[in-house]
Amino acid sequence: MKLLLTIISFILLAIGCKSNKSILKDKPDAGTIHISVDESYRPVIEEQIKMYEITYPNAHIIAEYKSEADCLKDFFRDSTNRLIIIGRGLNRKEERYMIDSLGYNPGCNAVASDAVTIILNKSNSDSMFTIETLKNQLQGKDKTKNTFVFDGLNATSTVRFIKDSILKGENYDTAVVKAAKNSKDVIEFVSNHENAIGLVGYSWIGNPEDSIQKKTLQNIKLGYVKCEVCEGNPYVKPMQENMLTMRYPLVRKLHYIIKENYTGLGSGFVSFLKFERGQLIFRRAYLGPVMNLGVRNVQINASLPKN
Repeated sequence: MKLLLTIISFILLAIGCKSNKSILKDKPDAGTIHISVDESYRPVIEEQIKMYEITYPNAHIIAEYKSEADCLKDFFRDSTNRLIIIGRGLNRKEERYMIDSLGYNPGCNAVASDAVTIILNKSNSDSMFTIETLKNQLQGKDKTKNTFVFDGLNATSTVRFIKDSILKGENYDTAVVKAAKNSKDVIEFVSNHENAIGLVGYSWIGNPEDSIQKKTLQNIKLGYVKCEVCEGNPYVKPMQENMLTMRYPLVRKLHYIIKENYTGLGSGFVSFLKFERGQLIFRRAYLGPVMNLGVRNVQINASLPKN
């Protein structure tokens, strides 16, 4: 009799645990998840999370901001991390690995356009660049007093973009490059050093309606890059219109990658980013939304004359 009661107790306990797990399972409008986000996009993703949690008070999205490589490590190795937001999608090898591990292909797509922005100290006489001059300076071929400042020398999306899109797979000269801990430190270093040139995500400095960013822009200036696809080849700034039309050469995409095979909180947040409300937040942050929401006219010089 005692043995029978013990077995029944274990069965009831198992059923209770299973029931509690289903009750605790997150939903698009409730629950708690941890996500990893490329630090380059911190300002705009903080706004997205803030608005999502205001809309759904029972939803809690805990974001950790780190390098692109560390976000991918979390995604591949951490079973509790179901969503990352970085500057690229999965490559074929990574997709195959995830399909073999999970039994399904993770969701992945771009939700906005961003730009790698050149920032300079107000006193720096340089302000106009071509891709070729950037490459030569990064490789130490053009002898200048400038020091380039990255948000880390390895594993960040900005460094990867520079290697892929500017250096075309070649290496930079470590004698002309300095590493900062993050984008905020890059901006601070450039603000305090006359010959420093920083490269940061546009999300950190591109919103003139943000009081913090507006104050930041008092101590730095933005670099212009030659538009090779424009008539007359003007030098253009990284701004919303130039991202959407690809006039600015250093444009990249902001991607989500999710491994949630049910409609949970991660899926709910991704839908928010993809559709109108999230897209309006990207637009308000002066990034390039993927939805056709139109482009606002801003009183700012889009380009400089060729000469």
